[in-house]
Amino acid sequence: MEYKDYYKLLGVSRSATKDEIGKAFKKLARKYHPDLNPNDKAAEAKFKEINEAYEVLKDEKKRKLYDQFGSNWEHGQNFQPPPGYENVNFGGGGFSGGPGGFSDFFETIFGGGGGGGNFRGGFSSGGFGDAGFGGGGGYRQRPRRGADSEATYELTLDEAYRGGTKSITLQEQAAGADGIPRMNTKTLEVKVPAGIKDGQKIRLAGQGNPGMSGGPRGDLYLKIKLLPHHLFKVSDSDVILDLPLAPWEAVLGATLRVPTLDGAVEMKIPPGMGSGKKLRIKGKGLGSGHKRGDQFVRVMIQAPDRLTGDERRLWEELQAKSDFQPRNF
Repeated sequence: MEYKDYYKLLGVSRSATKDEIGKAFKKLARKYHPDLNPNDKAAEAKFKEINEAYEVLKDEKKRKLYDQFGSNWEHGQNFQPPPGYENVNFGGGGFSGGPGGFSDFFETIFGGGGGGGNFRGGFSSGGFGDAGFGGGGGYRQRPRRGADSEATYELTLDEAYRGGTKSITLQEQAAGADGIPRMNTKTLEVKVPAGIKDGQKIRLAGQGNPGMSGGPRGDLYLKIKLLPHHLFKVSDSDVILDLPLAPWEAVLGATLRVPTLDGAVEMKIPPGMGSGKKLRIKGKGLGSGHKRGDQFVRVMIQAPDRLTGDERRLWEELQAKSDFQPRNF
């Protein structure tokens, strides 16, 4: 049975006060608690050791006994306890829950009853206040809400514009009946608000990570990613459509059927439209209410790349007769 240096385990000196010992234990408990180190056997063993050390050094009588007989064990040699000490027990609640019981070293010196406080389970990231430790100094777990999680949710621009209820399938890791984590598939109904924009999030209450010690689950946030559209581009709440025009339509004006996310509409193209100029169709963008965006129609003049003989002759005649100057530099 090997000697355990409890002071060294907690990283304190042999003259450390009770408060210093408590602070050292709390710091190490945060670091090595099994809830924060799942499936880490080394962390579990370390956590067991620091709990054992704390159970002795926080108790004045046990610490005195340990100091009295521990001075001969500092170099780690095997220990043979003095006669009569195999049944020493200072009472109190035993070590319960957590990663296993005390070592043979502890049981030999202090008996099987354990220390003055009970270890009652997991770790709470909310801090190590009085609510986290029992009156005897043992650590008990408080219910803790599960962490929120986030997933990317892809939508077409048409789906985002119209909104509606959609079914989504997600993969999540959950512990099975045997405690082994497994990937499970679940299907959720999602209400997509009409006009939702790229980067916005939909909150699904209670669909995030599970809580601890009976705490509620966190929330799942679906972050919207708009897929590219074959006609429209998106700029925040506005959508943009490039509208090709023939040169004579740009010069003379025209009335055309223009697509929107809400169906085609007739639009009057005024005469003299230059390439790159924009016309607005109000309220045909993304968003909702007074924050709904617009659709902008950007004129893109297209020149014919193949001409018949008659067409070329007419263009040349126009060139000769026109005094239009497109450049003023």
